[in-house]
Amino acid sequence: MTKARDIMTGGAECVGAEETVLDAARKMKDLGVGALPICGTDNRLKGVLTDRDIVVKVLGAGKDPATCRAGELAQGEAVTIGADDDVEEVLRTMTEHKVRRLPVIDGHDLVGMVAQADVARSLPDPQVGDLVQALSTD
Repeated sequence: MTKARDIMTGGAECVGAEETVLDAARKMKDLGVGALPICGTDNRLKGVLTDRDIVVKVLGAGKDPATCRAGELAQGEAVTIGADDDVEEVLRTMTEHKVRRLPVIDGHDLVGMVAQADVARSLPDPQVGDLVQALSTD
């Protein structure tokens, strides 16, 4: 049975909750990613910051990305998946929470991210199509 760790992209880097959104944007650019997990000073996952969050919640709201902290954009408890959870649970979680990127944890440690692209590369077309359709509707 295929597990989350089998399809994830490993080595996910966090942006610190106290780092600025501008720092996060630069890190996204350097890493070539559209989302970064937000980690607190305790190294616990606080949320996920996306490029869309930066545009809508910071720039669109007239906030200064050089002073706004990444942690300010973390909303509630982060949606995650366990590294040893099967891909059906990955699909269920992404669909239920309408997220395109899902942090993968092993215990309390962030070990990777499963993105919609990881699912597309790893799973049969019907499952991918179902996920894309679920994430594309309101």
